[in-house]
Amino acid sequence: MQVIIAEKPSVAREIAAIVGATNRKDGFIEGNGYAVTWAFGHLVGLAMPQQYGIAGFRRENLPILPSSFILLPRQVREGKEYKADPGVVKQLGILRELFGMAERIIVATDAGREGELIFRYIYSYLECRTPFVRLWISSLTDRAIREGLQHLRPGNEYDNLYLSAKARSEADWIVGINASQALAVAAGRGVWSLGRVQTPTLAIICSRYLENKAFKPATYFRLKLSTAKEGTEFTVLSTEKFDGREKAEAARAEVIGARTVRIVNVERKEAREQPPLLYDLTTLQKEANSRYGFSAEKTLDIAQSLYEKKFITYPRTGSRYISEDVAEEIPALIGNMTRYPRFAEYAGLMDTASLSRRSVDNEKIADHHALLPTENLPSELDADHRIVYEMVAGRMLETFSGACVKENTSLTLQSAGHDFTARGSIMVETGWRAVLNEPVEEKEEDMTLLPDIVQGDELPVKGCGTEQKQTRPRPLHTESSLLAAMETAGRELSDEAEREAMKDAGIGTPATRAAIIETLFAREYVRREKKSLVPTDKGLAVYAVVRDKKIADVAMTGGWELALSKIATGEMDAPTFHRGIEVFTSQIAKELLEARIDGAESDTACPRCGRPVVFYPKLAKCQNPDCGLTVWRTVGRKELTDKQLAELLTKGKTGTIRGFVKNGGGTFDAALTLDDQFKTSFVFEPRDTPRQGKRNKRK
Repeated sequence: MQVIIAEKPSVAREIAAIVGATNRKDGFIEGNGYAVTWAFGHLVGLAMPQQYGIAGFRRENLPILPSSFILLPRQVREGKEYKADPGVVKQLGILRELFGMAERIIVATDAGREGELIFRYIYSYLECRTPFVRLWISSLTDRAIREGLQHLRPGNEYDNLYLSAKARSEADWIVGINASQALAVAAGRGVWSLGRVQTPTLAIICSRYLENKAFKPATYFRLKLSTAKEGTEFTVLSTEKFDGREKAEAARAEVIGARTVRIVNVERKEAREQPPLLYDLTTLQKEANSRYGFSAEKTLDIAQSLYEKKFITYPRTGSRYISEDVAEEIPALIGNMTRYPRFAEYAGLMDTASLSRRSVDNEKIADHHALLPTENLPSELDADHRIVYEMVAGRMLETFSGACVKENTSLTLQSAGHDFTARGSIMVETGWRAVLNEPVEEKEEDMTLLPDIVQGDELPVKGCGTEQKQTRPRPLHTESSLLAAMETAGRELSDEAEREAMKDAGIGTPATRAAIIETLFAREYVRREKKSLVPTDKGLAVYAVVRDKKIADVAMTGGWELALSKIATGEMDAPTFHRGIEVFTSQIAKELLEARIDGAESDTACPRCGRPVVFYPKLAKCQNPDCGLTVWRTVGRKELTDKQLAELLTKGKTGTIRGFVKNGGGTFDAALTLDDQFKTSFVFEPRDTPRQGKRNKRK
């Protein structure tokens, strides 16, 4: 009997149908000499420090550097303890029995680093010795599965991929456990989550936020001149930016007095805009966020669903290229699109004999090629799935189309000694832009519809005004811009080729970046404000501690990711990487143990659950996520001190506090108390001669 193990039950069912296994059992499907079974994600993972005899957060225990790691079934929380998930334990028992009876195992977990790790951790935990081979496919279509089963690869071909995945897993454990415990020890109270990739990502968000908030805009003025030729009016802007209104008005008066503007230079150039490369996961996530506001996680979830429904190829890819053999399938895929309503007309007009080859390069593919639609056309999709599917299918058509050709015109004009400029563009050949017919995004100075102009023309000044503008800071990060920053280790690169070259030195991988961003939300370090990513007080407090430390070094984290990719290709050995991580971890543990976090040394217990309360710049919050008691510092426009907050939380009431501000103006004095819902209320002390009928407490 041969045992096939898939990553999840839905994929196992697809494979079982191909191999003729139809008899459903508890935890597997058997038939025709096969037993097709499954994991459900990571069934086995690295044990926590308690399993190594290390309990609690203690300075003397750090750094924690296990000589070898213990594997355990996935844990779930029961009360204050973690125990093995009963469902996981049951499935592992089924796998143990099946592996023991098998003549060989066919590994059909997702064909990537994490899919390899899922199987190898199970295999190691069960101490299995049964030989295994690898099913390595880029789509789940029936044809791809059949072809893959006919070309199974030796399991040891993927040993380096496993070593890379194992090195990543152990590095994240070592850095995350030690950094988080070190900061908790230094803070005195609370639980603080730091990580090898998570913390540099937080640093990218926080540094941009603080830069944005500290930015002081400068006001400047520009002249906007209206002119016309042969009935076509257009506007031009002054090249000079005036730092004061008086200077701008004086120049405006001179231009109006001159009454004419002269064309001193006309430059026309043909611009060929090459078609974009195919999508990898990160580029798909960036554009889905920019265009439709989808989170990175949502885009990944939809893409994974489309993959499992056999409509697109493997989504967790980091390549934007395809190989020569896959390129041979593109004409058929384009022909397939003639049956998909949105793209039918365009696909029918494409000349498949002369397709662009920008995305065809055997040397630029690692595990998986770029995202493509499969030969299976969807009949019905919900709105969000349709958006992502059409992004993938539309990008394929764009990539293999011709260039978009424009004629760009740049004008330089002069009036009364002041220079003006204008730009115009005429589409000569729409090329790949005809696929989606989306408008071209222009820069600040919009393209102007220009008449036929030649150098030396004298045109009338039909009007001239002043425009007041302000310099603007770089915007807060969105998920799209954050993904771009993660991909290039924080470097701002606009050139597509430069971004591609930086990929292996980015932080995180296409498969993990969405989860890293979601972790920041789960830790309450970051929140969304419309599309912007804004750090919380908690996130800023952590950043204030780590900003100058190695744990937040984006470039160093990118270097580790490059090392992991070299382990996967056999260019670097895993023990060398591991030793480097241990040295790095010892350094960051030492740095963090010497750190202090604002207000975090409070000994205050939560009045609701008894767990520690941590003081932040704007609030005090219980560190028990199931409680979440929050008391704001600012009450009646008065900011409470740490001492006043501690008194309110421990005694339930403060002494009289002076200087609260009334809504209508003026101030008043009062004590504060916590009501039965743990909300802050005012308490007014009785007067010397209290008036009958007046209450001395209000909320």
